[in-house]
Amino acid sequence: MERRNMPTLRDLASTIRSKNAGVDHITFDIIFKERANFEKVRDAKVLSPSIVAVLLRIPPERVTDFVVFEPANAIKFTIRRERPSGSPGERDVFGSQQYAPLFDVEVP
Repeated sequence: MERRNMPTLRDLASTIRSKNAGVDHITFDIIFKERANFEKVRDAKVLSPSIVAVLLRIPPERVTDFVVFEPANAIKFTIRRERPSGSPGERDVFGSQQYAPLFDVEVP
């Protein structure tokens, strides 16, 4: 089977990041410089709360917010942390290393 070369979020977005959103949450931002790229991703519906849960390998109920923010050409979502930031066993105090699974999402 021949593989199609579709663009990925990494190709289309200018910023993909995660960061603290308080002690119990991590927020993710996918921001597009070009409106056309934002619309392509938005309209392809390659991101949703359930898809985010699969990508991040978390239960769907940990996705607490999901917003397509038109004025900023952005898709933003928040997840509840497994453990509070800085607590024993917590691996990413700043929440800044959680976004990598978003890079290779293909956008038809």
